[in-house]
Amino acid sequence: VQLQASGGGLVQAGGSLRLSCTTSGRTLITYAVGWFRQAPGKAREFVAGMNWRGSTTNYADSVKGRFTISRDNAKNTVYLQMNSLKPEDTAVYYCAADHMGRGTAGSDFDYWGQGTLVTVSS
Repeated sequence: VQLQASGGGLVQAGGSLRLSCTTSGRTLITYAVGWFRQAPGKAREFVAGMNWRGSTTNYADSVKGRFTISRDNAKNTVYLQMNSLKPEDTAVYYCAADHMGRGTAGSDFDYWGQGTLVTVSS
């Protein structure tokens, strides 16, 4: 599964961005999907995930109530809607997929896309 993340950019604090993650050549319908991020000098961290059935979502405490993960299986696309952005959300964001997984922070995601940079200015 090849994943392609896009939608990053520069935004002011309080603003919004929507990240997209698409696949080529294979459907995501049987895959859990997740978003992770890595800020400069920090370890990669889980942001949000959705199980393969699309029935359960999981979020890091730091983004609950501000970020929403969703998927459009017909378009083989996963989204991360980010609202009320803060400077501490600045990071490279990665999408990932896990076949028939639960989409949690502890899941073993097998496939990763390249990152997209999100910069939030204060």
